Amino acid sequence: MLLERVDPYLAEFDRLTQRVFGTTQSAGLPMDVIRRGDELVISLDVPGAAADKIGITLENQVLTISAERRTNYGETDAVLAQERFEGTVSRRVRVPDWVNAESVSAEYVDGVLTVHLPLADKAKPRQIQVTTGGSAQQIEA
Repeated sequence: MLLERVDPYLAEFDRLTQRVFGTTQSAGLPMDVIRRGDELVISLDVPGAAADKIGITLENQVLTISAERRTNYGETDAVLAQERFEGTVSRRVRVPDWVNAESVSAEYVDGVLTVHLPLADKAKPRQIQVTTGGSAQQIEA
């Protein structure tokens, strides 16, 4: 997924083709992405995963988030239905080049992983000072 503004119809088409053709890359980690002031904030649902089993990397403008969750059924337990994911799931998101990769942070509270991607200084608006071209010389005739 590329974090750029896109046509909502194309985004819906992309979701439908993922369902039809079985591409479930993001099925286990639903996310929301918002821009809040000078940062992007990505929130992902990762219920039941321990914080030390969540991995986040940012390389070549691709943010990869992975989580591992294992069930702890006993040897004598008979599993009658299992709909919750077990194993490792991951999600890859291409982030804009104006993200400051050195200042990315994350927190995990109540099953929700929140990743903060601050804007790089080069992407922040700045005031440009206008100066005069020096002292003008007057020509006498």
